[in-house]
Amino acid sequence: MAAEEGFGAYTQDGTVDLKGNPILRSKRGGWTACSFIVVYEVFERMAYCGISANLFVYLTKKLHLGTVTASNNVTNWIGAIWMTPILGAYVADAHLGRYWTFLIACAIYLSGMCLLTLAVSVPGLRPPRCTDPNPDNCQKASSLELAVFYSALYILAVGTGGTKPNISTIGADQFDDFDPKEKNQKLSFFNWWMFSIFFGILFGNTILVYIQENVGWTLGYGIPTLGLAISITVFLVGTPFYRHKKPTGSPFTRMARVIVAALRKWSLPMPSDSREFHEIHVDEYTKQGKFKIESTPTFRFLNRACVKTGSKSPWMLCSVTEVEETKQMLRMIPILITTFIPSVMVAQSNTLFIKQGITLKKTMGAIDLPPASLGAFVTVTMLVSVVLYDRVFVKVIRRWTRNPRGISLLQRLGIGFALHIIIMIIASLTEKYRISVAKKHGLVESGGQVPLTIFVLLPQFVLMGVADACAEVAKIEFFYDQAPESMKSLGTSYSMTSMGVGNFLSTFILSTVSHITKEDGHQGWIRNNLNASRLDYYYAFLAILSSANFIFYIVVAKFYQYKAEVSDSMEVLKEELEGPKNKVSSQVELVGS
Repeated sequence: MAAEEGFGAYTQDGTVDLKGNPILRSKRGGWTACSFIVVYEVFERMAYCGISANLFVYLTKKLHLGTVTASNNVTNWIGAIWMTPILGAYVADAHLGRYWTFLIACAIYLSGMCLLTLAVSVPGLRPPRCTDPNPDNCQKASSLELAVFYSALYILAVGTGGTKPNISTIGADQFDDFDPKEKNQKLSFFNWWMFSIFFGILFGNTILVYIQENVGWTLGYGIPTLGLAISITVFLVGTPFYRHKKPTGSPFTRMARVIVAALRKWSLPMPSDSREFHEIHVDEYTKQGKFKIESTPTFRFLNRACVKTGSKSPWMLCSVTEVEETKQMLRMIPILITTFIPSVMVAQSNTLFIKQGITLKKTMGAIDLPPASLGAFVTVTMLVSVVLYDRVFVKVIRRWTRNPRGISLLQRLGIGFALHIIIMIIASLTEKYRISVAKKHGLVESGGQVPLTIFVLLPQFVLMGVADACAEVAKIEFFYDQAPESMKSLGTSYSMTSMGVGNFLSTFILSTVSHITKEDGHQGWIRNNLNASRLDYYYAFLAILSSANFIFYIVVAKFYQYKAEVSDSMEVLKEELEGPKNKVSSQVELVGS
């Protein structure tokens, strides 16, 4: 009995301390450890949003770039921010582990922030001030000024490549899947994780944006740099409380071996009994902190990789678990592809939505509201939606669905995607109305301020917050949850790759549409003078694109098979939802059978 209690006191999910020793569940992890991680994320997102929220405004007003050029530069940079995490995930899973990869990346991130602050502060590193509303009439930034500014941005992007895929994974690692209580806490973790993210973004979208436009860019960039330094310090203070997962080797190499081995044995007959496949004894997995996975019929051709031929080469013979890990990562790719177009929709809130706001009346009483601060409404709506979802919706709906999450992750993702269609339709109608007011007041050629309040854009920003509460939370939880235990960082990076590809795709779509609509002597849909543009047509086009993607998503989601749980914690939680009567009846059925 004492031995069982001693075993139960240790985590069973393979987590260890920094020295590789087993750890007591009561001493490390849980919400205590997560509190340090969450505080880090609040400050980090404040720093990131302090740059990204107003970057479009800085490029157009301070570096004097045109609308399409500035918009593409923003989406290219954000694309890089969200693509580099796949490299950070590889380094963490294969070599250094999440903790050390994260700390090294933090140092790079902080150096990029410091250089960026210098770039907006030193007079010789930025062009002179220009008050002309047409950027074509202003002195352009020199090659040196652009080189320093963009170097800082992309150094920052390299740093976030190591922090973004690992910090959320470190947070989720603090909960043991084999303990039903901690598993239940883990189901809420990503909701509150996104809550903390958007709390930091709220500060960036309001206070920092206001400081940048009304006090100065030096202070506006200096504060987030200091905030990032504070966040790294807070994370380090929490080190004694963290649980860690050991690096398990390159996930790309393991997947490549499975694919190569399967192709090399393509013509061999497949055993009818999966027990004839090559597999390592469960004790070996336990020693390495890994989990054995049973063979499944999906992607059946990959099972040839574990057909025994006499060769022991890892490029000829793989274990069933290695094959199933590869299947799990490949199975998520169609879902990943369906997230690209929705990420294009999200990218509009950082670029063209802001450009719309620049053309409108921005006063709120005696306060001159910066256009980028409209992003605060996305944040506030998202914060409220997450709380309502976690505390009200899930508790009510799971009584009927018997799902501890309330609804499935793919259902939640689909709701967010449907909202994106509605958002773009509303954005198109709002822009059409804005253009009609500009024509009525003779402001088309001059590009002057349209006598409409900036709050006319509120519906599209508010709905974007609701969509984020569904799609963005579900996306990061889905790719973490469905990834193999030894590839969690790589799985998490899928959700970030979605944002990266979406932003690059936004650049491609905007550039292509701008180019095509300028052919045959036409003025084009997107011009520097937004009053003379047809942005409403562009938004309508995005709504059609999003609708087509939604249909594709429904088909892909219908055929998706969720991976098996590594523990019985979810079944325990489902039994608790069923209630004592259902549990007794199910036990009677089992006895009868």
